[in-house]
Amino acid sequence: MSISFHLMKEDGNARLGKIKTKRGDIDTPAFMPVGTLATVKGLTNEQIVNTSSQIILCNTYHLYIRPGVERIHRVGGLHEFMNCNLPILTDSGGFQVMSLSKNTKITEDGVYFNSHVDGKKIFLSPEISIDIQKKLNSDIVMVFDECPKYSQDKKLIEKSTNLSLRWASRSKKEFGNNNDKFLFGIVQGGIFNDLRIDNLKKLLDISFDGYAIGGLAVGESQFEMFETLDCLKNKLPKNKPHYLMGTGTPGDILGSVKRGIDMFDCVLPSRSGRTGLAYTWNGKINLRNAKYAKDDTALDENVNCPASRNYSKNYLNHLINTNEILASTLLTWHNIAFYQDLMSKIRYNISIKNFENFFKKNFEILNN
Repeated sequence: MSISFHLMKEDGNARLGKIKTKRGDIDTPAFMPVGTLATVKGLTNEQIVNTSSQIILCNTYHLYIRPGVERIHRVGGLHEFMNCNLPILTDSGGFQVMSLSKNTKITEDGVYFNSHVDGKKIFLSPEISIDIQKKLNSDIVMVFDECPKYSQDKKLIEKSTNLSLRWASRSKKEFGNNNDKFLFGIVQGGIFNDLRIDNLKKLLDISFDGYAIGGLAVGESQFEMFETLDCLKNKLPKNKPHYLMGTGTPGDILGSVKRGIDMFDCVLPSRSGRTGLAYTWNGKINLRNAKYAKDDTALDENVNCPASRNYSKNYLNHLINTNEILASTLLTWHNIAFYQDLMSKIRYNISIKNFENFFKKNFEILNN
């Protein structure tokens, strides 16, 4: 098998591991920049590699709409299409069932969408989603699921969770035997611990190469998110990677690593960069603020990235307030580099059994 996961060390519930793929290794805990439409907005692949990112995420639904899967499949898959040598994880389109819910109709067979681009009716099912991901030739494939909105209606969440379980089984059947790809199951159940635990048990019976936790970062509090992770942390299989989907802030990541999570993705570093927000080791700062016009210091000397070290807050304040494209590029580049610096320091501190001290030192500062 050309793809595998190795758990190398534990420090409490924090885990140090390595995912091996045919396109390279991924050290965990890992953060995946989001390249929804086969690009991390504003950055080249060379800049992404410069941040020490080892894997990126692309989205099945959006690529199905534009440019269309056959156009990508014709050249061999996403890596050839993007000229990207990093491993790629593809989200299945399940999140769009929620985020585009005004344009969707959910049935047992799958989901009917009205395209957010031109209104054209399209259909995604577990089988179609897996087939698309195979044609995209990603390294980690996600089952098709329904990601429900945050709700305290237990019956609604239970119905959604059971549907996702049936879709997970169909996804596994469609995926078949693939020795060079991972297929991840997705644990659903909202904020209801008994639903989460029951869903995980049933997914374990189906058997997947990794287990993602979905349906979080959809409106619940950080306390509720951590409570959900607490109920699962000792029940997820140790020999498989654990992925928290769509999360999150640096504080979310620290708290989730503490609860056994290995993989993360989030649009925050790039989206925040485009609005003038920068993540630093001193906390989040808004470079639109007038005070930075008088600050000639580098953005963050502690982050090994040209955008972090070579440009002053004064200059970046000017760029963002005059809507220069370069502002988005530099701040996105810095933010992703900061996230990767955070992951590197997390891994190091797990390796020397010092994660709890690292957590206590940084959580309050980074959780603003």
